[in-house]
Amino acid sequence: MTDLATQAGGAAPVPFQAQLDAVAPTLPGAGQPWAATLRREARDRFRTLGLPHRKIEAWKYTDVRSLAKRDYRPAPQAADGLSDGLRAVLAADRREAGRIVFVNGHLRRDLSRLEGLPAGVSAMALADTLEAGDRLVADRLGQLVSVDDRPFHALNTGMMADGLVLHLAPRVVLDVPLNVVFLTEATGDAASIVCPRVLVVAEPGSHAVIVERHAGADGAHYFSAPVFEVDVADGARISHYKLQQEGDQATHLATILARIGRDATYDNFVLSVGAELARNEIVTRFTGRGGDCRLSGGYMARDKQHLDTTTRIEHAVPDCRSREVYKGVLDDRARGVFQGKIVVSRDAQRTDGYQMNRALLLSRNAEIDSKPELEIYADDVKCSHGATAGEIDSDALFYMRARGIDEQAARNLLIEAFVLEVLDEIADPAVREDFAEVVMHWLDGHRND
Repeated sequence: MTDLATQAGGAAPVPFQAQLDAVAPTLPGAGQPWAATLRREARDRFRTLGLPHRKIEAWKYTDVRSLAKRDYRPAPQAADGLSDGLRAVLAADRREAGRIVFVNGHLRRDLSRLEGLPAGVSAMALADTLEAGDRLVADRLGQLVSVDDRPFHALNTGMMADGLVLHLAPRVVLDVPLNVVFLTEATGDAASIVCPRVLVVAEPGSHAVIVERHAGADGAHYFSAPVFEVDVADGARISHYKLQQEGDQATHLATILARIGRDATYDNFVLSVGAELARNEIVTRFTGRGGDCRLSGGYMARDKQHLDTTTRIEHAVPDCRSREVYKGVLDDRARGVFQGKIVVSRDAQRTDGYQMNRALLLSRNAEIDSKPELEIYADDVKCSHGATAGEIDSDALFYMRARGIDEQAARNLLIEAFVLEVLDEIADPAVREDFAEVVMHWLDGHRND
């Protein structure tokens, strides 16, 4: 049973509290007053919130009680070496530059390739910036979007030991995708927790494409709780693509936070195929007129996988646009969750918001829970949302079989067309091609079952 601390007031025990308290003095930057305060407040907030339960509306469809059943400990730092399976992940990256690799949450410089980054692009290890008391980090880390009711953000903040700080100077363009890779090695019979943190600061007029990837060893019980913060200043443009391929026994509970300035663009795509239980929570907030936010993704699950996508877009200023498109394929006893909320404040006139989730169920035992929401306090807006779920179109299947295509081949083609369509939301052609390979590999596994 997990080592538990008691919640304030003698209420229910809180998992991970003992681990939070134990690691606090050893973390990078522990001697920096601002970092110590940030972590202490996060520990207190997590002690108050505890693990979320299904009586909380935002967690109604995703049960994380299994986290309290294992003794998760901070993953040890892997100084060298890498398992064959994770080496294959890196070998699949055919790019010659622009790769930052973390193993068990810690930077591995020997596996990273940062040569050739343009002037004005700074990529630093979070551990180094915390030790140095970097003012950029002190001013931005944990300050972009309100997270008072998000326990796994608090857990990450209380335990963060390393990660990436990416700073783009004004008007600099990083035209080659920067790959940020998080690998988790098996640690024997022990269950481990990793809490990597990424802070991206895009100054006015800058532009970058960032590819975030998570992978880990199959058969290993580990818990990944990453937090990715993006500050998109006026006129800047960040394209952020994420591939979640965690090990088959892993739990992945991620938080992505973005603040979007005037005439700025934040484009996010998440392809989720791994982990036993995964949740990607994405929160964006407009702070300047003319902003554009595009959230999209695909989720593909089989067996008893549980994949959750939860989004919140806060339109706090006028004349901004948001678009959400998600598509999922669920087989066997897999379960998908989509919760998307668009909030339009009273002053956010002329908001344009669109939201859609579509799910294809390949088994009568598969399940999708879809909850699109609009919360609108302004009167001059154009917002719409929708959700569909169903089996393969029988008419389309009949049409293909009538033209000599056998039933299994026809079904495979229809599934392929359904899921590959969402990849059109990826603007970068190289990233779109890489993600298409992952989709086809998953589909090949389905065909061979």
